[in-house]
Amino acid sequence: MGPDADKPKKAPALDPNADKSKTPESKPESPRSNPESKPNANEDLKSLPLEEVKKKLGFSPEGLSQAEAQKRLTQYGPNELKEKKVNPFLKFLSYFWGPIPWMIEIAVILSGVVQHWPDFFIILLLLFANAIVGFWEEHKAANAIAALKAQLAVKARVKRDGKWTTPTARELVPGDVIRLRSGDIVPADARLLDGDPLEVDQSALTGESLPVVKKSGEAVFSGSIVRQGEIGALVYGTGMNTYFGKTAQLVEEAHTASHFQKAVLKIGNYLIILAAVMVAAIITVAIFRGDPILTTLQFALVLTVAAIPVAMPTVLSVTMAVGARLLAKKQAIVSRLVAIEELAGVDILCADKTGTLTQNKLTLGDPFVVDKPSAEQVVLYAALASRGDNNDTIDLAVLGGLKNKDALKGYQIVHFQPFDAVHKRTEATVKGQDGKQFKVTKGAPQVILALSANVGQVKESAMKAVDEFAARGFRSLGVARNEGDGGWQLLGVLPLFDPPREDAKATIATAGQMGVKIKMVTGDQLAIAKETAKVLGLGTNILDASGLGDSKHQETTETAESIEKADGFAQVFPEHKFHIVDVLQKRGHMVGMTGDGVNDAPALKKADCGIAVSGATDAARAAASIVLMAPGLSVIIDAIKESRKIFQRMNSYAIYRIAETLRVLLFMTAAILIFNFYPLTAVMIVMLALLNDGAILSIAYDNVHYKDKPEAWNMRMVMGIASVLGIVGPIASFGLFYLGDRVFLLDHAHLQPMMYLMLSVAGHLTIFLTRTRGPFWSIRPARILWMAVLGTQIAATFIAVYGFLMPPLGWKWAGFVWAYALVWALISDRVKLLAYRIFDPVKKTETKPGDKPVSKPEDKTSSDLTQQIAKRAYELYEKRGRKDGQAAQDWEQAEREIRKDKPHK
Repeated sequence: MGPDADKPKKAPALDPNADKSKTPESKPESPRSNPESKPNANEDLKSLPLEEVKKKLGFSPEGLSQAEAQKRLTQYGPNELKEKKVNPFLKFLSYFWGPIPWMIEIAVILSGVVQHWPDFFIILLLLFANAIVGFWEEHKAANAIAALKAQLAVKARVKRDGKWTTPTARELVPGDVIRLRSGDIVPADARLLDGDPLEVDQSALTGESLPVVKKSGEAVFSGSIVRQGEIGALVYGTGMNTYFGKTAQLVEEAHTASHFQKAVLKIGNYLIILAAVMVAAIITVAIFRGDPILTTLQFALVLTVAAIPVAMPTVLSVTMAVGARLLAKKQAIVSRLVAIEELAGVDILCADKTGTLTQNKLTLGDPFVVDKPSAEQVVLYAALASRGDNNDTIDLAVLGGLKNKDALKGYQIVHFQPFDAVHKRTEATVKGQDGKQFKVTKGAPQVILALSANVGQVKESAMKAVDEFAARGFRSLGVARNEGDGGWQLLGVLPLFDPPREDAKATIATAGQMGVKIKMVTGDQLAIAKETAKVLGLGTNILDASGLGDSKHQETTETAESIEKADGFAQVFPEHKFHIVDVLQKRGHMVGMTGDGVNDAPALKKADCGIAVSGATDAARAAASIVLMAPGLSVIIDAIKESRKIFQRMNSYAIYRIAETLRVLLFMTAAILIFNFYPLTAVMIVMLALLNDGAILSIAYDNVHYKDKPEAWNMRMVMGIASVLGIVGPIASFGLFYLGDRVFLLDHAHLQPMMYLMLSVAGHLTIFLTRTRGPFWSIRPARILWMAVLGTQIAATFIAVYGFLMPPLGWKWAGFVWAYALVWALISDRVKLLAYRIFDPVKKTETKPGDKPVSKPEDKTSSDLTQQIAKRAYELYEKRGRKDGQAAQDWEQAEREIRKDKPHK
């Protein structure tokens, strides 16, 4: 290369549209087509010799300057796919298209035909109100999700001005020098520079099921996953000019409804059928009586619209979006909204030991040395087989164990092979201070022993050392050297200690009280896993995963039961994780799985709720439903608590919606069929629906208590409670109707506003009944909820009192209606409590077959005592702002408190 090789040159024109005859835009490439089939500027850069590509892109080993990168970013645009933007006006118009809007529009037309102008304008207002509320709330929800996903933006390792930086992948430009390593999602189309071959998974692009090997000079495509290896690369295509960009428009994300959404949609269908049946009865009787057909049809349509849960999709999306924002505050980013509901039902959580149950802060202990080298030399050779800029915790611990920080000076790393999950070791070719080359390696002891030529002489003593380290909870790292003539020689074993997180013990106990069984998953030896599990209070029933099968293997009933009963798994490989999840799901469990590596992706996808832990690879984050931004198990427990609260809000809404629809439909239908009296006009029904939908959105922000057991959709309970409240409501309404008609002798013109106010007030009071399992005062409602309800009911009262589009009722009768509705609300609350005892009785002692009877309070086992201590310790931990350094003292204080109180119980 010439003297100007290090200077970045002007970027070439890579616009694929420059030659439209060669690159027709109308026909996107098939994901399985050959990327080389359509030549354009980028195709040339993919196939030209690497040296020519370097010249065209102004390659420099020091990377682009920041100024040049900014210039190219302006020229080529961000490295992202252009999303199909929907015109906001067209999006708004879409809310006027569909079965429910059509029904409202027909009602508007019928009102105009019969010249009921008040009805015409009010129903028209309902139509626009539904569209505006739906459009605005969906817009806010979409913005919230976009903001959360921005936090999950893929980062790239880029060399700019001679320094490695980690900007977001969207800032990449052609000519950038990037670094790819195992677990990365390739951020742009690039040509590989000098280095070892890379194993890449291109299945998302080409459909190939097996990874392919890419060598220096070959192209890798945006969206591929690096399975193995580490190498530099030169970016030549970004954004829509990538192979992925051309095929992405053919790939559509599958939107699958969750269990809860399916259940809520079933409720919606049930209500629509119920409304249709009752409205059909009203129309049949009206025709038989000779009522005006157009007026009857208009009324029937309006009643149907009021009964159908128009706001249901909006309430669903708003509740989910609000929940996602709350989880984000707790350092858990939701990448798939339905995961919130799935997390609420998780009853088994398979948690990685390292970083989740432990601090992931490895410290080096005193090494075991085989023969000649000193302990310091063993550490030195291990350090030579480490790379600090990879930020690997093991590498950093080894480098940190060097007593002399200048010990590595004078050694030159000729070649470095990074760690991968298959080979389980690192390797470096080193040129020593005397100019001679040798190799060093470090990794899993059994792997290093299998390599070593001196295995016969050292295996017994080395494995004894490994077992001793394991018994103390230490991980072991074998170190070997190869001079090139006598093969690998084991030099020693390094002990590494990863202390448990100080909050882990209390958090595990809290999870147990919430009905979530934590199962530890680790690649460490059985002895280490047992020691760690013992310290954390998990139990010591640890299975050796090496004896398990894979996903294609059908486990025996005994093995499946042992997996179900195990407290954890040791010597776990990624394929074991997938198998463990599969077995547990087949045994009826909702399984959460944590992971961080590229090989964890299948298990994360397989789990009901895949959780990528803090510091996970891009591939793991892409596969997971929830991504943690902070380390530790407590973040997951917080997320489970929050998801259960969200589930409770949705449960409350479902009961309210069914009960309210039943109340209105049953009362209206019975009054028309039995008394030949329309208790509400069409306008009143419309205003009732408007005020209902306006207030119910605030339930997404309500205060609720999470349950201490996994949530499951209980349709029998929901339908039962809702039906009871839906039947009590019409009884109360007919009671008022009887008083007004037969006792106070009110005319029909005044009975209608009285019944309107009754249905409005009583309906909104139902919200407060359905949001609690106990008495309505047992959980204080959120301020936004009671203010929304109060606001709508003040509006409804003024409408009835002063007679807006109806005869005025007056303050005296309005006050009577309020008092009557409040009395019936108290009665309904008592009836609700009785209904819960019938449809969802609380069991005093929930025991499974084969369980021992629960002991009396005065005969508590040590296990019960530990749980009490753990619960109190976790309360103190949360109260003191989650300070890890305080957690051990919190446990001690909790133990003193509980043990002191115990004799008095």
